[in-house]
Amino acid sequence: METRKPERLNALTGLRCFAAINIVLFHFSNPLWFGWLAPVVNAGYASVSFFILLSGFVLAYNYAGRAREGKLDRVRFWKARFTRLYPIYLLSLLMSWQMLGPERTAHSPGMFWTGMVLTPLLLQGWVPAVATFLNTPAWTMSAESFYYVLFPWLSGWKLPAGLRPQLVRLAAVWGLGLIPGALYVAFNPDGIPHPDRWSDGPWLQALKYTPLPHLASFVFGVVLANVDEMVERAAKVRVILGLAGFGGLFCILTLAPMLPYAMLHDGLLMPLFGCIVLGLAGENLLAKFFGLRPLVFIGEASYCLYLLHFNFWNLIHGAHVLDRVGLSRFDPWISYVLLIGLGLVALHLVEKPAQRQLRKWMGA
Repeated sequence: METRKPERLNALTGLRCFAAINIVLFHFSNPLWFGWLAPVVNAGYASVSFFILLSGFVLAYNYAGRAREGKLDRVRFWKARFTRLYPIYLLSLLMSWQMLGPERTAHSPGMFWTGMVLTPLLLQGWVPAVATFLNTPAWTMSAESFYYVLFPWLSGWKLPAGLRPQLVRLAAVWGLGLIPGALYVAFNPDGIPHPDRWSDGPWLQALKYTPLPHLASFVFGVVLANVDEMVERAAKVRVILGLAGFGGLFCILTLAPMLPYAMLHDGLLMPLFGCIVLGLAGENLLAKFFGLRPLVFIGEASYCLYLLHFNFWNLIHGAHVLDRVGLSRFDPWISYVLLIGLGLVALHLVEKPAQRQLRKWMGA
């Protein structure tokens, strides 16, 4: 008999709404437009690290109990993940056909065809030079697919007695997650004096766009779900953790110019993300706010919005849609609204129908 799934954590879905929109603004805005929120927008890359951590948490929240009991059907799990991930991923690649020319120009013939072969197979992230081939955000799907393969074993760890051993595990994972960024800072292999979001170099590409440097974030999320099991949903400590997480995150991002970018890009923020997740997984006013229906409604389309926002932006502006309908004076704000709307359309007209059909065909 199939184990009943835990209750939905709507507040975390609502938070995905803000994280996805922040990534859009990071790519297609000037952070200075947003006043005191400028540091948050300027560090939109951190939202990707948050998504990876949240992915590990949500999967463990739903499946870790079965995995520990030996009841998780690994093949069925992998099929279910494929049906969730691949339809929109494939759509993003098909919509990126206009990038074939620029990609051919940017790469040697051998590397171009490496990207052409590996990208549909979700393997491009293992070759830094083509990790962002065709569609920049698609590298994360290469990483996530690798984490999905590992998940049945990562989630099958036995729960130690008591909260302290779990916190020790979290601290250990965090420490391991700091190593890639710390090594980059220590050795500066690209020779960049002060790396930031605009910097480029082969080693920095490997740090930012390949699966292994981000694995600790995913594992942190998995272990965090074990901690979540040990804390009552209505416990006051959850709202305290949530507020401390948001406050600490804002302070760190405000100080970002003085901190090493390579470490800030991923590992450094794990504990703060963890506090936010635990806070919003509870029953409190903070969770009620992020669980508001409009936020959850948009948050459910966050995967589509994230993966397709380059495609949709290029479609809107490449076809001069706003000029033709006389709305260009409202750009880019109207473009942001259109991106959210198109993400919702993709969710309900592509992702969900395709997922249902694939699950039927694959027995997922």
